[in-house]
Amino acid sequence: MSTRARLVLATLFGLALGLSLSLAGRVLAARDSTTSPSRTVASAALPWDDARLLAEVIQRVRENYVDSVDDHKLMQNAIRGMVEALDDHSTFLSPDEFEDMKVSTTGAYAGIGVEVAPGKDGVSVVRRMPNSPAERAGIQTGDIIVTIDDIAVDPSDLEAAIARMRGLEGSPIHLAIRRAGSSTLLDFKVERAQVHLQSVAAEMLTPEYGYVRITSFTDTTAAELERAVDRLEHHGNAERIKGFIIDLRNNPGGVLDSAVQIADDFLDQGIIVTAEGRAREAKFRMDAKPGDISHGARLVLLVNGGSASASEILAAALHDNHRAVLIGRRTYGKGSVQTIMPLTGGQALKITTSRYFTPSGVSINGVGIVPDTVLEGTEQPPADMDLVDRDPQVLLALQALSGHPGQIARGADAAPSDAQ
Repeated sequence: MSTRARLVLATLFGLALGLSLSLAGRVLAARDSTTSPSRTVASAALPWDDARLLAEVIQRVRENYVDSVDDHKLMQNAIRGMVEALDDHSTFLSPDEFEDMKVSTTGAYAGIGVEVAPGKDGVSVVRRMPNSPAERAGIQTGDIIVTIDDIAVDPSDLEAAIARMRGLEGSPIHLAIRRAGSSTLLDFKVERAQVHLQSVAAEMLTPEYGYVRITSFTDTTAAELERAVDRLEHHGNAERIKGFIIDLRNNPGGVLDSAVQIADDFLDQGIIVTAEGRAREAKFRMDAKPGDISHGARLVLLVNGGSASASEILAAALHDNHRAVLIGRRTYGKGSVQTIMPLTGGQALKITTSRYFTPSGVSINGVGIVPDTVLEGTEQPPADMDLVDRDPQVLLALQALSGHPGQIARGADAAPSDAQ
């Protein structure tokens, strides 16, 4: 065995010993009054055996794997595997991934400037930001991104596709795109640039009813929404807007506090969300404060299977407090809260710390929220803002706002359902 290998093993064994002693102390403190010392020692020995096994496996891989493996990469992968085995939402973040996580919550990042949704054999471009790298390259709304840098896109993992399209400013990215009317894939080379994400878009559909689309929840989303509602309130001839459509379709979530603030913006009272976890800060309850920025306007929320996490918190808060009607398809069903814990070397843990509950006390994890009106048939990606007045689901929501719910039930794409 080489000197370097002995040093690696010695380090691992030292860490294992420290871990064992630490765990032994915790077990003794927890079981002092109920468990015999011999039983406690036997329980504490298990982590030491496992740590020794880990060291042995790492050394066997280093010596026998077909290709040479970098020690640092091997340890990073071991840590990542340990954390990601906990659940689908916990992960270990490298420095680059941690930076991506931070910029995604601020609403500014380096990327190509598209909004995407799950599509057939890839992800569909549902919005192309003005003056973005994607617009300059000729990418169009409705295009299906099939590969990113020659790696196939998994439509069920939207977050991974989004992460791969982001990167260093000025760095190139190669996309293979399927476009309607083209028999072959189109190749695009796009240079990433700084994109300032506007997570809220809004317009008036009629003189009395407004449309607000929230694409994600960042640190600035609540302020953006408040400005948008204020702008619409001062638009047109109506003394006061009678209702809003809030579009949460394909909104994967984001910053919890942002969703809570938006729920509070439309509520005068009531529970917004509660959560339970082991740590003291993982247990919380958030309640609405008096003050409704819409002055009691009617609300209809559009949701679908891509509405997740913070989107579901907002939808449940407004629905359970009898403030909004939900139209669309069952939501994703992510009922947990993740906390970002910075580590040394610019790395971080993204780890599940809480399970949250709707105001009615229900956990939606793995279940989702069933809308009041469930839409059937094949779902089409949401229209671009320029075409929102032609979106059939928006038209259904507008009918609900204007007091014609019977038209919704008779729609070719709609079927009534019990509320959850």
